[in-house]
Amino acid sequence: MAQTRPKEITLALMPGDGIGLEVMDAAETVLETLRERHQLPLRWETLPWPSTAWHREHGEMMPADALEQLRGYDALLLGALGDPGPTSDPKRYRLSDGISLAPLLTFRKGLDLWACERPARLLPGAPQYLADPRAANVDMLVIRENSEGEYVNQGGRLRPGTVDEVATQLEVFTRRATERLIRHAFRRATERLKARHEAGEIRDYSCARSGHQNAQVCLITKRNAQPNWGEMYTEVLDQVAPEFPEIGVHHELVDAACMKFVQCPWQFDVVAASNLHGDILTDLAAVLSGGLGVAPSCNINPDDKSQPALFEPTHGSAPDIAGQGIANPSAMLLTAAMMLEWLDFSAPAEQLRAAVAKDLQAQQQGDARARTTREVTRGIIDNLR
Repeated sequence: MAQTRPKEITLALMPGDGIGLEVMDAAETVLETLRERHQLPLRWETLPWPSTAWHREHGEMMPADALEQLRGYDALLLGALGDPGPTSDPKRYRLSDGISLAPLLTFRKGLDLWACERPARLLPGAPQYLADPRAANVDMLVIRENSEGEYVNQGGRLRPGTVDEVATQLEVFTRRATERLIRHAFRRATERLKARHEAGEIRDYSCARSGHQNAQVCLITKRNAQPNWGEMYTEVLDQVAPEFPEIGVHHELVDAACMKFVQCPWQFDVVAASNLHGDILTDLAAVLSGGLGVAPSCNINPDDKSQPALFEPTHGSAPDIAGQGIANPSAMLLTAAMMLEWLDFSAPAEQLRAAVAKDLQAQQQGDARARTTREVTRGIIDNLR
């Protein structure tokens, strides 16, 4: 019987602005290596939008039918959006953040990518900014609600530019979105617990119900000052938690969580937070795990893989170094590994993570000379081979 040919997976590569072009070039080179080595049924197309360059030519960040075009792909890989740089050029074509970053919100909401996952794990060789040796064990997953909350962009400005100006920004929280976020957090905690057991690793986390558990979901709110949505989040946590008796439950107010992310980040496992709180906490977690240069992220719909997921490194367009060829592609390559795993290519994904980690270790043990983007990419490819 003839073998069934695997379905071809189509990716959209969107370099975007600034260093996005440079790190995307690195990602494409590495994907080509993995495709050849593992005979992956991958093909991709590079799109010139969304980007500031596209806006300069067309008066918009992307075509009006961008969402419809993107629905034809299986996954989306984005470089960075924002100031294209270089900052040495004061006359560069630059847009406000509200315009340049708007495609991110359009993609997340238009494709219903309601969960943003950002792992914070300190890889060997990555910079450790906390002196406490326990910081080497940081390994948390922050899951940010991605579809509503503080970023619904509802509101307006009354009498703008006058002394009587009033600006309103409405927050919207629904029970449906809250429940799917929290249930997904428990499912991911269950997966992480299973993986640790298989690796012979045991961790201990505080639990409001039983004192201690080997896995945990920590809910972040500001329910003391914003009780309406904060209490709803808490009620849903109490409703869903009994379905996962092996997972501990914990709650932190967002200000206390920021303090404890620095004071004792190893005490967190899976963190669930609102759109704004998650946005802030994930950048802090990225620094604890080595900095934005090694911080990947993804925007997914865990319940519907027919929608293309969006993968992007946590860093921005870095206009101060754009065009110099010195951007660290590690975050982008770890993001590509997340994408491969989402597409069920687990072995290549794990090999890519290991190759990045090995390169970080080699750099730590070698000279302190800053390497170019191409040199880092070449080193990671050598590790893959």
